[in-house]
Amino acid sequence: MWLEIILTFYYNFIALHLWSDFFYLKTPLSIKIYTSVAQLPENWKDLASENIFLSPEYLAILEQSGPVNMTSHFIGLFQETQLVGIALSQFLDLNKLESFGERDQCIKTSARNLVFKDFCSHVLLIGNNMLTGQNAFIFSDKIDKIEALKTLKIAAEQLKLLFKKKGIKVHIISFKDFPKEEISDFQLAGYQDSYQFSTQPNMLFDIPKQWKTEQDYIDALSKKYRDQYKRARKKAEGIEKRKMHLEDIIKQEETIYSLYHHVAKNAHFNTFFLAKNHFRTFKELLQDKFLFYGYFLDEKLIGFNTLIKNGDVMDTYFLGYDESFQREKMLYLNMLYDMIAYSINKGFKEIIFARTALEIKSSVGAKPQEMFGYIKHDNAIINLAVEKVFNYLDPEVIWQERNPFK
Repeated sequence: MWLEIILTFYYNFIALHLWSDFFYLKTPLSIKIYTSVAQLPENWKDLASENIFLSPEYLAILEQSGPVNMTSHFIGLFQETQLVGIALSQFLDLNKLESFGERDQCIKTSARNLVFKDFCSHVLLIGNNMLTGQNAFIFSDKIDKIEALKTLKIAAEQLKLLFKKKGIKVHIISFKDFPKEEISDFQLAGYQDSYQFSTQPNMLFDIPKQWKTEQDYIDALSKKYRDQYKRARKKAEGIEKRKMHLEDIIKQEETIYSLYHHVAKNAHFNTFFLAKNHFRTFKELLQDKFLFYGYFLDEKLIGFNTLIKNGDVMDTYFLGYDESFQREKMLYLNMLYDMIAYSINKGFKEIIFARTALEIKSSVGAKPQEMFGYIKHDNAIINLAVEKVFNYLDPEVIWQERNPFK
């Protein structure tokens, strides 16, 4: 009986605390939540001009060919009738996944998979789970960022209620990926009730202004890494790299998905798998801003990589390869060199190599940028231990940073 009284008091205390936080976070901004790109206000694209990953064209890709376990919503922040902020939300149902990742077959992996399915399978994310970097929101200069972040927190709670009405319980609300310099804004906006986490870094490759061709990059490498470059290029002899157009992607769709799926399935950890028509849809809607390169050996597609032009920044996207040729031909390393060469030749300022394969990306010149996020579990008791749970579940990656330059 005493235990029941204590628990009742505890839950009432937590409920009161959360309710008071809700009122504390009220802002002069209003919120509209959209379920389709067709509903977006016309001036959405004006704010999204800063980032292709919040543009109507890209959001239409998510709508038409997003992962089967992902539901996207688009959030508009308004000051009276004026659109002053836009954001992306993704709901992930991890129970629909065929696998969380099969690379690490161990007790920890099995335990992690069990816990995710039973306690953390419904994740509401403010941000883009398919990309690395701050692709969560854009705010107008006309509003205060702290107020906008407070409003986004309220928007997340509204989305949670929308799912509840559909009979879906949201286990976790998370905001990702933000550089260190933005963390103080979240603190001022009242995110202290969420656990601040940091995962694998975003690998960034800055292109010096004086570099105009691939040869400038090669000349900047130290002897050890120039030899690595030459060795990789020699290994790739016989492979033909082709720029693939929409009709080519459609023709090779089965092979493309098989190559992608092999790489994705063998990753450390997955929260989604792309739809089979994803690359086709990407090319249809983004056209020349989406680049698809196939690697052929004796007319057989053995690998591919993809790039997205985002202003003066080049974002690397998903890739795939045949494991046997990858080892023999150093295919992945050659893809990285090709991405660097293209970006230099076309005058881009930066390449976002994202997370995963940290050491090999470091070996070609990418530098780590620490990224942060916030996570909060719906269960108040679990939330008290969310730090320990997160640190246990998050796959640990040990790697050594390299410096390939003179």
